[in-house]
Parts: sequence; C-alpha cells; structure tokens
Amino acid sequence: MTTTPLRKDAARNRDRIVAVARALVDEGTPLQLNDVARRAGTGVATVYRHFATPEALLETVATPCLEALTTYGEQALADPDAWGALEAFLTRTVEAQVGDVSLAPVTAAPENALPRTTELKTSLWSTGRTLLDRAREAGTVRPDLSPADLVPLMCGIAYAVHVHGGTPADRIDTAHRYLATLLGGLRATPPAV
Repeated sequence: MTTTPLRKDAARNRDRIVAVARALVDEGTPLQLNDVARRAGTGVATVYRHFATPEALLETVATPCLEALTTYGEQALADPDAWGALEAFLTRTVEAQVGDVSLAPVTAAPENALPRTTELKTSLWSTGRTLLDRAREAGTVRPDLSPADLVPLMCGIAYAVHVHGGTPADRIDTAHRYLATLLGGLRATPPAV
C-alpha cells in the first residue's frame, strides 16, 4: 500500500503535533487532541485530520521506540547464544520501558488504533516467544516459564522502577538490577560464580 506524501505545510503540522504530544506524554499529561491542537498552534481539525483518536497519536509517539525494539529483536534472533540473546533482548526491552513512557500504555492496550502498531507489537511478541523457546530448547531457562509470563514480568520490573527507581538518572541502573534478579530466577541452572 502506497501513501501520498504530505504537502510540506501538512508535514510540518504533523511533525509539530507529534512533538507536542511527545512532550505531553513525557511530562505525564494525558493526550487530549484539543489541548494538543492549542499547544501546537494548529486548528483542532488539523489534529483530527492526522490523528483520529488520542490512541492513534500516542501510538505514533511510541512508534520509534517500537521500531527500535523490533530491529534489536531481529538482531537478537541472529545470535547463536540462546540465553545471551534472550537476556540481551529483555535488557533492551526493560530499558525501553523505563526510558519511554509512551511504550507501556501502547503495549498494554488490548486494541490498536494503527495497523503499524499491530505489526510492530506482533513482531515483538513473536521475537520474545522465539527467543524464549530457543533458550528453553537449549536447557538454559526454566521449563515452566511460558511466553505469556514474559510480558507481565517485564511490566512488573518497569512498574517497580517507576515507583521505586529513584531519580530518572538512577532508573536504568535500578532496572538492570531488578532484571538481573529476575533473570537469575529464570535460569534453569544458576550460572557458576
């Protein structure tokens, strides 16, 4: 499916709308399209022309992070070390969850507003499932761990970091510490110390 390129003024408006939305999401303000229009200096109809719902706008804000994770997932799938690939992918995932507040609500949403979001989320779930299956087949991960367990475990780490992680600068270190603890519990046999 091809799309018609936006006129320069329409592209500028869209970019400005996304930038305003990004700033609002980063400061923890819920996206309301009328508020976005006011802050972006555009008409409400302009915002609605680009984004029919706040969910579509939020998904657009989260798309670069989802795309980066998907790319990283593809690289992890090429790694022959089953445990190392799973560990690296989960590390990158928790870093993204902690670093981009748009990610959690988009990945947790039961429905997607944009087809691209569905495509990216499906790819990420598939990657996680494949990496976990490879680690299980290699005997490096507990046999009772299912792919459905990974998402809540990762979300739990991200939530704990946001509640107890300290300053924004400390959050990545805290996330790494929590993930290391989780990964230690996921291993079929603890690594030799």
